[in-house]
Amino acid sequence: MGRVAFLFSGQGSQYTGMGLELAKCSESAAKVFEFADSIRPGTSKQCFEGTDEELVNTRNTQPCLFCVDLAAAEALRERGIAPDYLAGFSLGEIPALAFGGYIPLEEAFKFIIKRAEYMDDCGKKYPGTMYAVIGLKGEDVEKICSMMEGCYPVNYNLELQTVVSCTVESANDFPKLVSDHGGKALKLAVSGGFHSPMMTDARTRLESEFKDMSYKEGKIPVFANVTGEIYEGREQLFEQINSPVLWHRLILNLNKHGVDTFVEVGPGKTLSNMVKKILGKVKILNVEDEKSLIKAQEELTNAER
Repeated sequence: MGRVAFLFSGQGSQYTGMGLELAKCSESAAKVFEFADSIRPGTSKQCFEGTDEELVNTRNTQPCLFCVDLAAAEALRERGIAPDYLAGFSLGEIPALAFGGYIPLEEAFKFIIKRAEYMDDCGKKYPGTMYAVIGLKGEDVEKICSMMEGCYPVNYNLELQTVVSCTVESANDFPKLVSDHGGKALKLAVSGGFHSPMMTDARTRLESEFKDMSYKEGKIPVFANVTGEIYEGREQLFEQINSPVLWHRLILNLNKHGVDTFVEVGPGKTLSNMVKKILGKVKILNVEDEKSLIKAQEELTNAER
């Protein structure tokens, strides 16, 4: 076996009951939720019992996913599993940085709480939506977006899948334009045009409020959303808010660094499915409950390093 990367899940992967089994079977995971409740009371209850409507609210989604992602990673670390590299999709990058020792846990969690609040505010102030464009390369999607004001390619997920943020004014005409160019636009259930200029106010507020946030080079390299390369500094944490997520490039670069085993830590298998489509035959595991934790531990422990 080559090198191992932990991938921290992003927004959209949340579900009712997430993290509950991890908290029951892992002391380290339970401590993550206890910590979160000491800063943001009720966070664990939202993860374990929150309704779909409650969890889809950005102000709840991001803090809750932060906790479940981190709890899954800590449960693995508790069992002696250590990654060579880390990465997280959008908000998942923050628990990745906390796990890697770049940002103190308390500061990272307070940052994610404000990140969620300010992004939600932007979504209300500058209403928008997002579409997953299927069947077209990124450069083709960029050309389509250049034909309409208020359309921004923001998530480069796969070679033939790019997510686009649209203003309300441009959203109605965008799917037809995509169809005219041979692609398909699928509307996503989100509350704003994330990772686009519509989020600039959120970035500005975060940069001002967290200008003195602690940051140091961690022991485990983290790959950044904004470049697809190894993290270069704290400013990328703010830049990510209104910049595209270069996920396809990031996964290819992890593979070039010798990673052939990917472990998604957090709810669902969205990132796992992306890795499979990007790289094909690599080992892909996920950890979101007791069963998946045990399976990952067994496979990683028994594999030759």
